Amino acid sequence: MNASPELPRSWPRLLVVDDNPVNRKVLVRTLQKLGFEADAVENGLEAVRAVQGAEYGAVLMDCHMPVMDGYQATAEIRAGEEAGRRLPIIAVTAHDQDTNRTLAAEAGMDDFLPKPIDRSKLAETLQRWLQPAA
Repeated sequence: MNASPELPRSWPRLLVVDDNPVNRKVLVRTLQKLGFEADAVENGLEAVRAVQGAEYGAVLMDCHMPVMDGYQATAEIRAGEEAGRRLPIIAVTAHDQDTNRTLAAEAGMDDFLPKPIDRSKLAETLQRWLQPAA
C-alpha cells in the first residue's frame, strides 16, 4: 500500500460490509490506521439493519455476498432514506469491470473502489464523500 497522510480523528464512524472475514478485518484495520472507527457486518441484510439502527458517515459495501448482495442492500438503504439525506455508499469489489461499476451506480452507490484496496485511494475517496463530525 502507498503511504498516505492520516485523516483527522473527527471523522464519523463507518460501516464495512463484506462476507469474507479476512477482507473485513483488513479493511477495518486500514480504516483505523487512517484514523476512522468502523463497525463490520458480513452481508447486505446485516448492513440494512445496521444502518437503520445507527448513524454512519459512509458504508463500504462489497457487491457480491450471500444472503443479500451489495446492490440489493444499497437499494434497500436508499428506499429507507429521508428526503434530503443521502448516506454515501462506496462499492468495494474484486470485480473491477465496467459492468460492475454500472450496476453499482444503478443500485445507488456513490463511488467504486477495486480490491485489493489501495490505502491512499481509500483515503482520497473518503475525503471526497465525508464531512468531519461536529
